[in-house]
Amino acid sequence: MSYLAPSEFVPKLIDAGEAKIMMSTKDTLIRAFMAGATLALAAAFAVTINVQTGQPLAGAILFPVGFCLLYLLGYDLLTGVFVLCPLAVWDKRPGCKWSGVFRNWGLVFIGNFAGALTTAIMMAVYWTYGFAAEETNPVGLVFATMGEARTVGYAEYGVAGFVTVFVRAMLCNWMVSTGVVGATMSSTVSGKVIAMWMPIMLFFYMVFEHSIVNMFLFPSGLMMGGAFSIGDYLVWNEIPVVLGNLVGGLTFTGMMLYSTHYRTSKSRKADLKIAA
Repeated sequence: MSYLAPSEFVPKLIDAGEAKIMMSTKDTLIRAFMAGATLALAAAFAVTINVQTGQPLAGAILFPVGFCLLYLLGYDLLTGVFVLCPLAVWDKRPGCKWSGVFRNWGLVFIGNFAGALTTAIMMAVYWTYGFAAEETNPVGLVFATMGEARTVGYAEYGVAGFVTVFVRAMLCNWMVSTGVVGATMSSTVSGKVIAMWMPIMLFFYMVFEHSIVNMFLFPSGLMMGGAFSIGDYLVWNEIPVVLGNLVGGLTFTGMMLYSTHYRTSKSRKADLKIAA
């Protein structure tokens, strides 16, 4: 697998963060658009498997196909740049400032949303024969139900519901950003895929909240007749999920890897030798 140790791949993460801050607007938007569209199609694929087999684990095992493909193709998810871009600022890379980080995050959000929404529209056409079918496709019906449960379902619990969705989003990007890191853990395609696959399978099976997957899920749910509004989606899902993804990815992945594998403290061995 040609495994790379953390001391070897963390500098690559910082390099990647610098490259994304400096990337042109055109390239940032294109790569974000394709990332959102690809991940959305993988979500539709996984839910279809769940409906047809009745086994949620089957969908979770196969969902990472989309994640692995988009990262091997060099596309960008918001949940990934949440972790990568700040590393370049912390490392004081030339020209890397917080304004550049926020610019990248904004462009990637727009691109991801546009890509996920495009896939949602195409899948809605597919499920409904161009919105002409009288009966709702079973897979489309699942999206409508999920949309209700993960918006108004949280709203029923008030503040506790908001906290719950935030925590589920934190847990999600702990795993998803670990998957992003996994793409740098090996110099071979097979090694990269295995490292990315594991945390992505975990997040999907545990039904954590991923902001880009939700950019597909909720528009799909609305087009399939879900009993919730755009306001419900934004207030009770997308906004707290984006914030939770940011906090979870930075806290449990970016800060931890940077502080211990890049800004490593001096070993106690030298002090013990002096004391002896």
